[in-house]
Amino acid sequence: MAKKSAVSFVCSDCGWTTGKWVGRCQSCGQWGTMEEFRPSPASPSRSGPAPLTPQSTLQPITEVAPSASERTTSGVGELDRVLGGGLVPGAVILLAGEPGVGKSTLLLDVGAKMARSHTPPVLYISAEESASQVRLRAERIGAMCENLKIAADADLSSMIAHVEELRPSLLIVDSVQTIIDTQVDSAAGSVSQVRAVTSALVHLAKSRNLPVLLVGHVTKDGSIAGPRVLEHLVDVVCQFDGDRHSRLRMVRAVKNRYGPTDEVGCFELVDEGINELPDPSGLFLSDRARTVPGTCVTITLEGRRPMPVEIQSLAVSPAGPPRRTTSGVDSARVAMMVAVLQSRLGIDLDRKDIFVATVGGARAAEPATDLAAALSLASASLDLPLAPGVLALGEVSLTGEIRPVIGLEQRLSEASRLGFTRALVPAGANVKKKSGLDVLEVPDLAAATRAVLPT
Repeated sequence: MAKKSAVSFVCSDCGWTTGKWVGRCQSCGQWGTMEEFRPSPASPSRSGPAPLTPQSTLQPITEVAPSASERTTSGVGELDRVLGGGLVPGAVILLAGEPGVGKSTLLLDVGAKMARSHTPPVLYISAEESASQVRLRAERIGAMCENLKIAADADLSSMIAHVEELRPSLLIVDSVQTIIDTQVDSAAGSVSQVRAVTSALVHLAKSRNLPVLLVGHVTKDGSIAGPRVLEHLVDVVCQFDGDRHSRLRMVRAVKNRYGPTDEVGCFELVDEGINELPDPSGLFLSDRARTVPGTCVTITLEGRRPMPVEIQSLAVSPAGPPRRTTSGVDSARVAMMVAVLQSRLGIDLDRKDIFVATVGGARAAEPATDLAAALSLASASLDLPLAPGVLALGEVSLTGEIRPVIGLEQRLSEASRLGFTRALVPAGANVKKKSGLDVLEVPDLAAATRAVLPT
């Protein structure tokens, strides 16, 4: 009697495996994530054990040629920043993000720029769109290039054949969840298919020193779709974020075997494509020539990158019960600042509607933005504008004390570059003097309000 192939069930979130179906994963606790996994049938085994023959040669690590791992630029400086300086030969990079955020647009732009600067062609595999649909996007963003080859194919073996024939300098696959390995008996996007396809692409990249860029889908909660093994197999995992109602897009590396994971690349999504934003300050700051009550600027850190953020507040008498509305800031921290201002400074905010928001869809959720939020609230309540050219950095405790923050030197250097003239920082910071920037150390919130609000 023929032996039945073993069937197991794998959690699509964490990769936990069990021999029978269960409704809830016993590793991560998620419901309804167990998917059936059938291993591909093994080839008939030969008689006797296989000979132990090494598949590679031994050599001292000092004799490994460093030229084999030299980075090549992708043509997009912001992406190179996130990757650690460029594309490493043989690296498999996964770019994940929500639908419509601009993943395909970015990688098509990267493919066109690399195709123009490299003699070997660039191969773009589209498993979701036809070649004519990709051409429409390429014409719109200016990515038309003879050296950029496109194939609309979802079959893994056909894609590998294209690579064997073309010998490209870069392979782009859009997307990894839609490629099908015909040797695996399951639907596209299943645990077994994603695992088999990714393993084959990793082997292809390492054997040919071919950099591979993969587009990945995400689930409703923002995590990468498919089994967790997908993130383990690839070398770099990048998250492409952006609000659908904002032009700003950010690329963050959440895993990087060849570089840092605390860099952020900024892009602007426009009708003509996607543009790099080496200096995104214009998106987050309003016209600083006007001084309006209720506004204060701070500097946040996105990884290691300082980003200016303007916080705006409004305090008005309510027509009904008082409301607290926030956008781009942490509502819990705003509630704390309201309580501290009322308790320590006597500013009556309890019976007013409070609205706090950031400019341009920026995020200001770290504790270093507390002082700017508190000053903007005080300015809005008193209807007095802050002194011009002021920037505030510091965490505000419940006692009203201004506490230190990390990366203060980087934040102040960015403030000096942007032309701010005065910065409020926690007492005892002992920072270096910046060109054109007057750094004022304040011990508590009362001293900070006296320094920037006219009396």
